Amino acid sequence: MSQALNHLLIGGVLAAAGACWGCRLGAGGQRSAEPFKRAGSGELTAASRIPEAISLLATPLFRPQLGPASRAHRDEELKLAGTRYRQTPRDEGTIIWLGRRLAYLGRYHQAIAVYTDGLSRHPDSYKLLRHRGHRYLTVRRLDDAISDLTRAGRLIQGVPDEFEPDGLPNPRNIPRSTSHTNIYYHLGLAWYLKGRFEQALVAYRRCLEYSANDDMRCATSYWLYVTLRRLGRDREAAAVLEPIGADMDIIENFTYHELLLMFKGARSIPQVLGSLSAESIDDATGRYGVGAWHLVNGEQETALEIFQGITSGPSWPAFGYIAAEAELARSGQENAVGTPAADS
Repeated sequence: MSQALNHLLIGGVLAAAGACWGCRLGAGGQRSAEPFKRAGSGELTAASRIPEAISLLATPLFRPQLGPASRAHRDEELKLAGTRYRQTPRDEGTIIWLGRRLAYLGRYHQAIAVYTDGLSRHPDSYKLLRHRGHRYLTVRRLDDAISDLTRAGRLIQGVPDEFEPDGLPNPRNIPRSTSHTNIYYHLGLAWYLKGRFEQALVAYRRCLEYSANDDMRCATSYWLYVTLRRLGRDREAAAVLEPIGADMDIIENFTYHELLLMFKGARSIPQVLGSLSAESIDDATGRYGVGAWHLVNGEQETALEIFQGITSGPSWPAFGYIAAEAELARSGQENAVGTPAADS
């Protein structure tokens, strides 16, 4: 994207009313500017007809719909972020929050454009690279995510870890993830989605080193366990489960905790599935975990049925949904998102 188009896009994002500019993926992966009219609720009506992403199964994915109260609240937060950005447009923090507020509204390409503009001002910002890498994952640009997150991992070497403030706080309003964990967690996921499990393993082991609370230990241990099982390293995978207990202090990653207990034999599959809400993003997370369990235990047909069910639902930004796409793509076209044997 050119700097001129990037600035045009951001100018539209900041517009209080009237025409707004979005960015969509065009032929050959090029982006083009597209004018939208703002509806009364703050929803961009034309944007609902333009895909935010193309799935790993080559289907268009449209902006997720939010309930009226959630949308109104997030619209207000975006306006506040826009005001702060106008006041201090070169500040790394205000750039990040503008991008995050856009992403919470499902405006992922606009968020990426904001981070890209910020990186033109702060080219060595591991924080901007971490956030753009995350949203590259959301829109299925896996190679771009790996590039950003790998570079962020190099830049953050030797930097003391710090908690990252939550944009969507947990019930106790206590941040659980950190600068280091967010880089390595998302990098591990990007490699996992590509089917490059050896590289995913390196990232998740690194992430676990920085996972200093039970929520992050569970989230990281979940993907680490599944990665090791995919590599056939079952004894090492079993060791990952040893510190996992029912009495852990979990604030937000309840589904990962339940899945780990299931892997350990302390929960049944019906218990895990019964704890999920179809309206929550955790539904895709939990069902993918159950599907992955069937997969690593040789029950591929059952696993693929579960993955197909996930991808018929609405929660396409969820990591479990993306992982289900990756499994289905690999099952039908071996090199669609990477081949495990291609590790090098």
